Amino acid sequence: MSDAAASASPAGAPAPSAGAGHADEERLITESLKQIYDPEIPMNIVDLGLVYGFEWSGDRVTLKMTLTAPGCPVAGILAEEIKTAIEKVPHVAGATVEMIWDPPWTPERMSDFAKRQFGYL
Repeated sequence: MSDAAASASPAGAPAPSAGAGHADEERLITESLKQIYDPEIPMNIVDLGLVYGFEWSGDRVTLKMTLTAPGCPVAGILAEEIKTAIEKVPHVAGATVEMIWDPPWTPERMSDFAKRQFGYL
């Protein structure tokens, strides 16, 4: 996924993958990821805008995401929790979580729901 694609998605919403054949899986993955909360901020990773998008290779998916800060001490643990959640989705044979830092996370990436919770709206 290009930087332009990541920045073009609505705030808080993962960018759709290039292939439309996985829309149902991506919806289920996104729903599942809404159950995973950032350990330092009381909000799920999707509404925080940490999930940038999906890349598919057959029935295997790579989730592109970031964290609010590069030095997050739980990055490895969080990535493993996310990988496990994705692999529970039907028709997903395997998952990889790729941490990316460009474009960097900013509060503008949060969903309107998260912005309201934190007083940005």
